[in-house]
Parts: sequence; C-alpha cells; structure tokens
Amino acid sequence: QVQLVESGGGLVQAGESLRLSCTTSGSTFSIDIWGWYRQRPGKQRELVAGISSGGRTNYADSVKGRFTISRDNAKNTVYLQMNNLKPEDTAVYYCNAVGDPIKYPQNYWGRGTQVTVSS
Repeated sequence: QVQLVESGGGLVQAGESLRLSCTTSGSTFSIDIWGWYRQRPGKQRELVAGISSGGRTNYADSVKGRFTISRDNAKNTVYLQMNNLKPEDTAVYYCNAVGDPIKYPQNYWGRGTQVTVSS
C-alpha cells in the first residue's frame, strides 16, 4: 500500500505562484509513475504532470512552461511548482501514484487540495 497526502493549496491571485506537496509513505518502491491530476468545476479529472521513477516528465499542454513536477526521494515527497497561475487553473489537485504494471499493478490517490486563482 502507498499513502499520499497533498498540501500547499490555497487562494492566490492570477500571476502568482504556489507549490503543492505530496507526502508519500508505504511501499513507494513499487511505484513507477508519480503524477498530479486536477478536477476543475464541472469537468472530468485530467492529468496535469507526471514523473517516472527514472525522472522523465510530461505535462499537459495547458501548463507547459508554467508548472514543474519534481520528486525528492530523500523526503519522499512529490512537488508541483505552479507559476503564473491563471483563473482556469482553479481546481482540486490530486496526487497519484501508479505501480509497476507487471509487479505492482495498483493505482493510488490522495484526497486532494483546493487551488483557487482569482482574476
């Protein structure tokens, strides 16, 4: 099992920055991909950014150049640095962990943290 706890959300104005943290615990060795998803009001949950155990990253087109995902293995924490925030970034942000598809085919979610960006 893997536990994920998000923090760092809040209310900011457009153009400001926030850093989300996802504190991880449990069988983190089993995880292949760490990710951040978001669910905007009235919309489906969508991938924002992902990072593989090897350090490869990918981003949604809407956040490229503004958001950065990283992982600090020593602190067992995954971060999402969000710069130049826009009102359309308002959403609940969820941390996600996906296990190795062959050895540990599990998918874990945190409870989410609210980010609100005012114009």
